[in-house]
Amino acid sequence: MSDLIHDFIFRSAGRSPQAEALVYGSRRLDYATLADSVRQVSTSVLGLGLGRGERLAVYLEKNIENVAAMFGAAAAGGVFVPVNPLLKPEQVAYILADCNVRILVTSADRLKLLAAALGACPDLHTVIVTGKFDSAPALDGVRVLAWDAALAAAAPATPARNIDTDMAAILYTSGSTGKPKGVVLSHRNMVAGANSVASYLDNTPADRILAVLPLSFDYGLSQLTTAFSVGATAVLINHLLARDILKAVEAERITGLAAVPPLWIQIAPLPWPADCTLRYLTNSGGAMQRPTLDALRRALPKAQPFLMYGLTEAFRSTYLPPAELDRRPDSMGKAIPNAEVMVLRPDGSQCDPGEAGELVHRGALVSLGYWNDRAKTAERFKPVVSIHHGLTLTEMAVWSGDTVRKDEEGFLYFISRNDEMIKTSGYRVSPSEVEEVIYAREGVAEAAAIGLAHPTLGQAIVVVAHPKEGCGLTADSLLAACKPHLPAYMLPARVIIAPESLPRNPNGKIDRKLLSVQMEQLFMETAHGAAQ
Repeated sequence: MSDLIHDFIFRSAGRSPQAEALVYGSRRLDYATLADSVRQVSTSVLGLGLGRGERLAVYLEKNIENVAAMFGAAAAGGVFVPVNPLLKPEQVAYILADCNVRILVTSADRLKLLAAALGACPDLHTVIVTGKFDSAPALDGVRVLAWDAALAAAAPATPARNIDTDMAAILYTSGSTGKPKGVVLSHRNMVAGANSVASYLDNTPADRILAVLPLSFDYGLSQLTTAFSVGATAVLINHLLARDILKAVEAERITGLAAVPPLWIQIAPLPWPADCTLRYLTNSGGAMQRPTLDALRRALPKAQPFLMYGLTEAFRSTYLPPAELDRRPDSMGKAIPNAEVMVLRPDGSQCDPGEAGELVHRGALVSLGYWNDRAKTAERFKPVVSIHHGLTLTEMAVWSGDTVRKDEEGFLYFISRNDEMIKTSGYRVSPSEVEEVIYAREGVAEAAAIGLAHPTLGQAIVVVAHPKEGCGLTADSLLAACKPHLPAYMLPARVIIAPESLPRNPNGKIDRKLLSVQMEQLFMETAHGAAQ
């Protein structure tokens, strides 16, 4: 049994050193080679001064160096911070500064884009550049080293002795207000999560799992940890088109595929072969639409669909067994192994069957809280008390912010989200992150970003902006101002210029709910007019 997240790789290497562990294009690593790479990175970053619990960030597309850097940092006693490769330089620099990153692993091309923003990261002392090094820029006060040179110069060093409750990773996720929040995961969180998922998916060393999603996304990272936990093969892909995924499934004889609803919508109508090797499909990051699920089941009758619900703060909370799909197509299922999911009233008491309440998760998967944010941690992470045979036991649970109900048999059903987060393309997007870019444009008096229902994205981001008097603000100019500062998934699908001030609630804040209703009505009327 593994206690630390990197032990998965070392123990699989000990059991089956020649078993294929990681595939990236034409590169194929067995477990012995992957374990050696992780040890090399561990020794290298220790020599470069990464102390116990200090942060190493990885800003790369999915590749072998990305994986070796993350698990090598953990093996050294450090903490890895996977950064979404779609983020813009200002967003990356915010993350690096917020969690005091000491070492950054990235490519020369990405470093060129980042260079000007890294002045805001005073704790950064080393950048390790993968791939072509000749074009990497020099940075004042920061060592810039080639990947191969950094590993070759590694001298023997003893890593810090960590235990399972120590920090292993920080994953950044958008909050309902302000900048992204860093969710701190312990080794225990990640090990328990991988073991839990592998148990209900019945993963074995024979599985070949396609890693499609970003490794900065807990759902994407779990494809690696789940594979390594059982000695299976993880296949990395940076796809451009949905058809690229189908090609990889066929070429690599993939048995497990995870995606978010917008991606499943693109994949479902593809011409899947009759002899497809997929054994299971998993969905998280939003509800899969019934027509999409039906299309997948028709195209892939041998693949079992697992519909899951999770939040970064607790990794994964529930899943619906495939056998229940036809009986309970709208259910989130029940708690995953080694977790308890409760439905609670605001006072902390248990809701009755059928009564709406907040989903609260307790157990080994509950993260340590938010990095550098005591107030937000105290708001979402609260102690729960239980009494067993005279023992009073207290542990932390996470309040999800989602309203659900539980039926008489214990199956859960999603009702609504309590905060203002926009869920688009499987990502959680903070309205304020989009609004900050909008307000930086001269001529904007008021602005609000809202999410409206969309058939493929889940929600589309719509920005409503009211211009300052006498300013010739246009929707096109606002959208153009967003593009250099926001990744594609955060770009507004539509910008509306409002001639009047935006509606306010009794507290004087912009009334987002009313604005959403008004915009939905506007689009319905527009569609109706076009139909006529």
